[in-house]
Amino acid sequence: EPGAACLAAKLLGEIVRKLAGDKVHIEVDAKHMAVVKCGRSKFSLVGLDPKEYPDIPKIEEKSSISMENQTLKNMIGQTVFAVADNNAKPIHTGALFEIKGETMRMVGCDGYRIAIREENIGGEHSETTFVVPKKSLQEVLKLLPDDDKQCKISIDSRRVTFSVGSYTVFSKLLEGDFLDYRAAIPKQAATEIEVKTAELIASVERVSLMITDRLKSPIRCQFSDDGSINLSSYTPIGHAADQLQANVQGETVEIGFNNRYLLDALQNSETDLVRLGINGSIRPMTVKPKEGDSFLFIVLPVRLKKAEV
Repeated sequence: EPGAACLAAKLLGEIVRKLAGDKVHIEVDAKHMAVVKCGRSKFSLVGLDPKEYPDIPKIEEKSSISMENQTLKNMIGQTVFAVADNNAKPIHTGALFEIKGETMRMVGCDGYRIAIREENIGGEHSETTFVVPKKSLQEVLKLLPDDDKQCKISIDSRRVTFSVGSYTVFSKLLEGDFLDYRAAIPKQAATEIEVKTAELIASVERVSLMITDRLKSPIRCQFSDDGSINLSSYTPIGHAADQLQANVQGETVEIGFNNRYLLDALQNSETDLVRLGINGSIRPMTVKPKEGDSFLFIVLPVRLKKAEV
Protein backbone atom coordinates (compact mmCIF):
# COMPACT_ATOMS: atom_id res chain seq x y z
CA GLU A 1 0.00 0.00 0.00
CA PRO A 2 1.26 3.54 -0.73
CA GLY A 3 2.41 5.52 2.28
CA ALA A 4 5.36 6.97 4.14
CA ALA A 5 7.12 6.25 7.41
CA CYS A 6 10.06 7.78 9.26
CA LEU A 7 11.93 5.25 11.41
CA ALA A 8 15.18 5.23 13.37
CA ALA A 9 17.76 4.27 10.73
CA LYS A 10 20.38 2.62 12.93
CA LEU A 11 17.87 0.50 14.87
CA LEU A 12 15.96 -0.53 11.74
CA GLY A 13 19.22 -1.52 10.04
CA GLU A 14 20.27 -3.66 13.00
CA ILE A 15 16.87 -5.37 13.07
CA VAL A 16 16.97 -6.18 9.36
CA ARG A 17 20.49 -7.62 9.63
CA LYS A 18 19.36 -9.99 12.40
CA LEU A 19 16.18 -11.24 10.75
CA ALA A 20 16.21 -14.94 9.92
CA GLY A 21 13.56 -15.18 7.18
CA ASP A 22 13.45 -14.09 3.55
CA LYS A 23 10.35 -11.88 3.61
CA VAL A 24 9.72 -8.89 5.84
CA HIS A 25 6.32 -7.34 6.54
CA ILE A 26 6.18 -3.72 7.77
CA GLU A 27 2.93 -2.10 8.90
CA VAL A 28 2.62 1.50 10.12
CA ASP A 29 -0.49 2.88 11.84
CA ALA A 30 -1.88 6.42 11.93
CA LYS A 31 0.21 7.23 15.02
CA HIS A 32 3.43 6.31 13.19
CA MET A 33 3.95 3.11 15.18
CA ALA A 34 5.67 0.54 12.95
CA VAL A 35 5.46 -3.24 13.35
CA VAL A 36 8.16 -5.29 11.63
CA LYS A 37 7.47 -9.03 11.22
CA CYS A 38 9.66 -11.74 9.81
CA GLY A 39 9.00 -15.41 10.49
CA ARG A 40 8.50 -15.73 14.26
CA SER A 41 10.19 -12.39 14.98
CA LYS A 42 8.23 -9.25 15.69
CA PHE A 43 9.41 -5.72 16.50
CA SER A 44 7.50 -2.54 17.30
CA LEU A 45 9.19 0.77 16.53
CA VAL A 46 8.09 4.28 17.47
CA GLY A 47 8.20 6.37 14.30
CA LEU A 48 8.03 10.06 13.49
CA ASP A 49 5.70 12.04 11.28
CA PRO A 50 7.21 11.80 7.78
CA LYS A 51 5.94 15.31 7.05
CA GLU A 52 8.57 16.61 9.48
CA TYR A 53 11.39 14.96 7.54
CA PRO A 54 13.57 17.60 5.82
CA ASP A 55 13.09 18.12 2.10
CA ILE A 56 15.70 16.73 -0.26
CA PRO A 57 17.97 19.68 -1.20
CA LYS A 58 17.84 20.97 -4.74
CA ILE A 59 21.08 21.44 -6.65
CA GLU A 60 21.27 24.47 -8.91
CA GLU A 61 23.82 22.75 -11.10
CA LYS A 62 26.65 25.02 -12.22
CA SER A 63 28.93 22.26 -13.49
CA SER A 64 29.00 18.47 -13.68
CA ILE A 65 31.39 15.64 -14.41
CA SER A 66 30.70 12.13 -15.63
CA MET A 67 33.29 9.41 -15.10
CA GLU A 68 33.62 5.65 -14.63
CA ASN A 69 32.60 4.24 -11.26
CA GLN A 70 35.90 2.37 -10.92
CA THR A 71 37.94 5.49 -11.58
CA LEU A 72 36.15 7.56 -8.96
CA LYS A 73 36.33 4.68 -6.49
CA ASN A 74 40.10 4.43 -6.94
CA MET A 75 40.59 8.18 -6.62
CA ILE A 76 38.59 8.45 -3.40
CA GLY A 77 40.22 5.34 -1.93
CA GLN A 78 43.72 6.65 -2.62
CA THR A 79 43.14 10.06 -1.01
CA VAL A 80 40.49 9.81 1.73
CA PHE A 81 42.87 7.96 4.08
CA ALA A 82 44.99 11.12 4.34
CA VAL A 83 42.07 13.46 5.12
CA ALA A 84 41.98 14.73 8.70
CA ASP A 85 39.36 13.29 11.07
CA ASN A 86 39.48 16.47 13.15
CA ASN A 87 41.68 19.48 12.67
CA ALA A 88 42.09 23.07 13.82
CA LYS A 89 41.16 23.94 10.21
CA PRO A 90 37.80 22.34 9.31
CA ILE A 91 38.66 22.68 5.61
CA HIS A 92 41.17 19.84 6.03
CA THR A 93 38.43 17.42 7.13
CA GLY A 94 37.54 17.20 3.45
CA ALA A 95 39.24 16.28 0.17
CA LEU A 96 40.00 18.90 -2.44
CA PHE A 97 38.69 18.36 -5.98
CA GLU A 98 40.41 20.27 -8.79
CA ILE A 99 38.95 19.96 -12.27
CA LYS A 100 40.38 21.59 -15.36
CA GLY A 101 40.10 20.56 -18.99
CA GLU A 102 40.31 16.76 -19.19
CA THR A 103 41.95 16.32 -15.79
CA MET A 104 40.57 15.80 -12.26
CA ARG A 105 42.82 15.86 -9.23
CA MET A 106 41.94 14.92 -5.64
CA VAL A 107 44.01 15.96 -2.61
CA GLY A 108 43.79 14.92 1.04
CA CYS A 109 45.98 16.17 3.90
CA ASP A 110 45.96 16.06 7.69
CA GLY A 111 49.14 17.88 8.67
CA TYR A 112 51.29 14.72 8.70
CA ARG A 113 50.82 13.46 5.15
CA ILE A 114 49.43 14.44 1.77
CA ALA A 115 47.78 12.20 -0.83
CA ILE A 116 47.40 13.39 -4.42
CA ARG A 117 45.58 11.42 -7.13
CA GLU A 118 45.17 12.61 -10.72
CA GLU A 119 43.21 11.13 -13.62
CA ASN A 120 42.28 12.00 -17.17
CA ILE A 121 38.46 11.92 -17.21
CA GLY A 122 38.00 13.00 -20.83
CA GLY A 123 35.87 15.82 -22.16
CA GLU A 124 36.55 19.51 -21.68
CA HIS A 125 35.60 20.96 -18.30
CA SER A 126 35.80 24.50 -17.00
CA GLU A 127 38.14 25.10 -14.06
CA THR A 128 36.39 24.15 -10.80
CA THR A 129 37.61 23.55 -7.25
CA PHE A 130 35.62 22.38 -4.23
CA VAL A 131 36.13 20.48 -0.96
CA VAL A 132 33.91 17.51 0.03
CA PRO A 133 33.73 16.29 3.68
CA LYS A 134 35.50 13.00 4.44
CA LYS A 135 32.35 11.36 5.83
CA SER A 136 30.44 12.05 2.61
CA LEU A 137 33.22 10.54 0.51
CA GLN A 138 33.33 7.44 2.71
CA GLU A 139 29.61 6.89 2.04
CA VAL A 140 30.09 7.38 -1.71
CA LEU A 141 32.99 4.91 -1.61
CA LYS A 142 30.68 2.22 -0.16
CA LEU A 143 28.20 2.67 -3.03
CA LEU A 144 30.64 2.70 -5.95
CA PRO A 145 30.82 -0.67 -7.78
CA ASP A 146 33.88 -2.05 -9.57
CA ASP A 147 32.65 -1.47 -13.10
CA ASP A 148 33.02 0.92 -16.02
CA LYS A 149 29.51 2.38 -15.83
CA GLN A 150 29.22 6.12 -15.48
CA CYS A 151 28.56 8.09 -12.31
CA LYS A 152 27.89 11.81 -12.18
CA ILE A 153 29.13 14.59 -9.92
CA SER A 154 27.04 17.79 -9.90
CA ILE A 155 28.22 20.97 -8.20
CA ASP A 156 26.69 24.28 -7.23
CA SER A 157 28.03 27.03 -4.96
CA ARG A 158 27.22 25.22 -1.70
CA ARG A 159 26.49 21.56 -2.44
CA VAL A 160 27.59 18.56 -4.43
CA THR A 161 25.73 15.40 -5.44
CA PHE A 162 27.16 12.03 -6.41
CA SER A 163 24.78 9.99 -8.59
CA VAL A 164 25.75 6.30 -8.54
CA GLY A 165 23.26 3.94 -10.16
CA SER A 166 19.93 4.47 -8.36
CA TYR A 167 21.62 6.27 -5.44
CA THR A 168 22.18 9.99 -5.00
CA VAL A 169 24.37 11.30 -2.20
CA PHE A 170 23.95 14.97 -1.28
CA SER A 171 26.65 16.81 0.63
CA LYS A 172 27.46 20.33 1.70
CA LEU A 173 30.80 21.70 0.57
CA LEU A 174 33.44 22.92 3.02
CA GLU A 175 34.55 26.54 2.90
CA GLY A 176 37.98 27.98 3.61
CA ASP A 177 41.53 28.12 2.26
CA PHE A 178 42.93 24.67 1.52
CA LEU A 179 46.62 23.95 2.08
CA ASP A 180 48.95 25.13 -0.69
CA TYR A 181 49.98 21.52 -1.27
CA ARG A 182 52.05 22.32 -4.36
CA ALA A 183 54.56 24.19 -2.22
CA ALA A 184 54.99 21.06 -0.07
CA ILE A 185 55.98 18.81 -2.98
CA PRO A 186 59.77 18.24 -3.07
CA LYS A 187 61.26 19.25 -6.40
CA GLN A 188 64.01 16.59 -6.35
CA ALA A 189 65.38 13.75 -4.21
CA ALA A 190 68.91 13.13 -2.93
CA THR A 191 68.05 9.44 -2.47
CA GLU A 192 65.72 7.46 -4.74
CA ILE A 193 64.55 3.94 -3.97
CA GLU A 194 62.69 1.53 -6.23
CA VAL A 195 61.22 -1.30 -4.16
CA LYS A 196 58.58 -4.01 -4.38
CA THR A 197 55.51 -2.66 -2.60
CA ALA A 198 54.33 -5.96 -1.09
CA GLU A 199 57.79 -6.76 0.31
CA LEU A 200 58.13 -3.35 1.95
CA ILE A 201 54.61 -3.55 3.41
CA ALA A 202 55.35 -6.98 4.89
CA SER A 203 58.61 -5.74 6.39
CA VAL A 204 56.97 -2.67 7.95
CA GLU A 205 54.21 -4.86 9.39
CA ARG A 206 56.77 -7.17 10.99
CA VAL A 207 58.70 -4.42 12.76
CA SER A 208 55.37 -2.81 13.76
CA LEU A 209 54.57 -5.79 16.00
CA MET A 210 56.45 -4.09 18.85
CA ILE A 211 54.41 -0.89 18.47
CA THR A 212 51.02 -0.47 20.15
CA ASP A 213 48.64 2.44 20.80
CA ARG A 214 50.09 2.63 24.30
CA LEU A 215 53.71 2.02 23.34
CA LYS A 216 54.31 4.32 20.39
CA SER A 217 57.63 4.42 18.62
CA PRO A 218 58.75 5.40 15.12
CA ILE A 219 60.07 2.89 12.65
CA ARG A 220 63.75 3.53 11.96
CA CYS A 221 64.47 3.13 8.23
CA GLN A 222 67.99 3.02 6.84
CA PHE A 223 68.33 3.14 3.08
CA SER A 224 71.89 2.19 2.08
CA ASP A 225 73.68 2.69 -1.23
CA ASP A 226 74.51 -1.05 -1.24
CA GLY A 227 70.83 -1.70 -2.02
CA SER A 228 69.66 -2.75 1.44
CA ILE A 229 66.77 -1.36 3.48
CA ASN A 230 67.07 -1.96 7.24
CA LEU A 231 63.97 -1.41 9.35
CA SER A 232 63.78 -1.51 13.14
CA SER A 233 61.63 -0.49 16.09
CA TYR A 234 62.30 -0.19 19.82
CA THR A 235 59.69 -0.10 22.61
CA PRO A 236 59.70 -1.14 26.30
CA ILE A 237 58.41 -4.61 25.32
CA GLY A 238 61.20 -5.39 22.88
CA HIS A 239 63.09 -4.77 19.66
CA ALA A 240 62.34 -5.80 16.08
CA ALA A 241 64.56 -5.62 13.01
CA ASP A 242 64.15 -6.64 9.39
CA GLN A 243 65.96 -6.22 6.08
CA LEU A 244 65.07 -6.31 2.40
CA GLN A 245 66.76 -5.48 -0.90
CA ALA A 246 65.86 -2.67 -3.27
CA ASN A 247 67.34 -0.46 -5.96
CA VAL A 248 68.79 2.49 -4.00
CA GLN A 249 70.31 5.41 -5.88
CA GLY A 250 72.00 8.30 -4.09
CA GLU A 251 73.05 9.01 -0.53
CA THR A 252 72.66 6.61 2.40
CA VAL A 253 70.02 8.00 4.74
CA GLU A 254 68.43 7.08 8.07
CA ILE A 255 64.91 8.38 8.68
CA GLY A 256 61.99 7.65 11.01
CA PHE A 257 58.28 7.32 10.27
CA ASN A 258 55.02 6.74 12.08
CA ASN A 259 54.32 3.11 11.16
CA ARG A 260 50.62 3.70 10.50
CA TYR A 261 51.21 6.64 8.16
CA LEU A 262 53.90 4.75 6.27
CA LEU A 263 51.67 1.69 5.86
CA ASP A 264 48.69 3.78 4.72
CA ALA A 265 50.76 5.27 1.90
CA LEU A 266 52.18 1.91 0.79
CA GLN A 267 48.89 -0.01 1.03
CA ASN A 268 47.07 2.61 -1.05
CA SER A 269 49.72 2.62 -3.80
CA GLU A 270 48.08 -0.33 -5.58
CA THR A 271 51.19 -0.88 -7.73
CA ASP A 272 53.75 -3.71 -7.68
CA LEU A 273 56.67 -1.27 -7.48
CA VAL A 274 56.93 2.15 -5.85
CA ARG A 275 59.49 4.94 -6.07
CA LEU A 276 60.49 6.57 -2.81
CA GLY A 277 62.17 9.98 -2.80
CA ILE A 278 64.08 11.25 0.26
CA ASN A 279 65.98 14.47 0.98
CA GLY A 280 67.72 13.82 4.28
CA SER A 281 66.32 12.64 7.61
CA ILE A 282 64.08 15.62 8.42
CA ARG A 283 62.42 16.31 5.05
CA PRO A 284 59.20 14.66 3.77
CA MET A 285 59.38 11.44 1.77
CA THR A 286 57.49 11.02 -1.50
CA VAL A 287 55.85 7.79 -2.66
CA LYS A 288 55.09 7.46 -6.40
CA PRO A 289 54.37 4.68 -8.89
CA LYS A 290 57.39 3.28 -10.73
CA GLU A 291 56.18 4.92 -13.91
CA GLY A 292 54.10 8.07 -14.33
CA ASP A 293 52.63 10.34 -11.68
CA SER A 294 49.04 9.12 -11.30
CA PHE A 295 49.43 9.38 -7.53
CA LEU A 296 51.79 11.07 -5.11
CA PHE A 297 51.88 10.49 -1.35
CA ILE A 298 53.96 12.67 0.95
CA VAL A 299 54.79 11.37 4.43
CA LEU A 300 56.40 13.57 7.08
CA PRO A 301 59.24 11.95 9.06
CA VAL A 302 59.54 11.57 12.84
CA ARG A 303 62.72 12.75 14.55
CA LEU A 304 64.76 9.80 15.77
CA LYS A 305 66.42 9.58 19.15
CA LYS A 306 69.96 8.26 19.52
CA ALA A 307 70.11 4.69 18.20
CA GLU A 308 69.40 2.03 20.79
CA VAL A 309 71.97 -0.68 21.29
